[in-house]
Amino acid sequence: MIELIVGIDIGGTSTKFGLVDLDGKVLFQSKIPTQTHEDFRDFIKDLSDSIKAGVEKVGSNGKIIGIGIGAPNANYYRGTIEHAPNLNWKGVIPIVDIIREDFNVPVLVTNDANAAAMGEMIYGNAKNMNDFIVITLGTGLGAGIVCNGKLVHGHDGFAAELGHVIINPRGRQCGCGRRGCLETYVSATGIKRTVYKMLADHLEESELRGISFHDLTTKMIAESALRGDLVAKDAFEYTGQVLGAKMADTVAHTDPEAIFLFGGLSLAGDLIFSPTRKYLEEALMPIYKGKVQVLPSGLQNQSAPILGASSLIIDYLNSEEAVVR
Repeated sequence: MIELIVGIDIGGTSTKFGLVDLDGKVLFQSKIPTQTHEDFRDFIKDLSDSIKAGVEKVGSNGKIIGIGIGAPNANYYRGTIEHAPNLNWKGVIPIVDIIREDFNVPVLVTNDANAAAMGEMIYGNAKNMNDFIVITLGTGLGAGIVCNGKLVHGHDGFAAELGHVIINPRGRQCGCGRRGCLETYVSATGIKRTVYKMLADHLEESELRGISFHDLTTKMIAESALRGDLVAKDAFEYTGQVLGAKMADTVAHTDPEAIFLFGGLSLAGDLIFSPTRKYLEEALMPIYKGKVQVLPSGLQNQSAPILGASSLIIDYLNSEEAVVR
């Protein structure tokens, strides 16, 4: 019998899922569209059928022993998705209860950044670390904090919303309804907004002029920066400055050994890592200087969200085994 863990990553556009063995090998993965079902139970029916079809492809001796889910606005304690702004289904959705009805195995859900942090600890570059932070730099900015080897969920299940700490109370409008949140400056969307502000404020020649906001991508900005485009280079410098300064605040809260950057914006490499490290060191209190590493995630591949979600079950099983022993 092959024991399988299902890892599910629910995104605004598509939902990725995979079947993972206990050694962290992804044996099967696929995806379904997220937004095509008005009723959440119809979406779960489609997802469940797809998972079961995947198990058949793995082999008749495959058995699901747990399901881990990463999702926006997910609450680990209540097993719910709550008021997610980028999903069709509004209100509070009891996703764990609904999926458990169909599979009758342990089901856990947390937000996607928490899943990334757990995946980093079990499968990535934080295997031997007890205190670290993972910052996910995608369309928005998410974070997962691990202290003393445990993921920090907080009193109500919504800890580590670092994307919504305030940079400027009168700054950029955020999807959460407030102004000046970190993710409006530091994210794939944030750096695009920075580029357009710089193009409006300065007269330098730039190959980014004439590209629409919709068509512009982080990869385009990075490639332009590597070719010496001043606006693109300055956009990365400014983004790293904002991120480094706010990371220094977070260091004062948790005293981590390392901060991992994960996601599309982090793939720009030194363009984002160099200024972030520089401004972090400048902003740190003396007692922290030279002690906090800023590192790339060890899970930078298409299977990363699946591994992150499945790691929730690995951690759960290890905890249960520890209790038995």
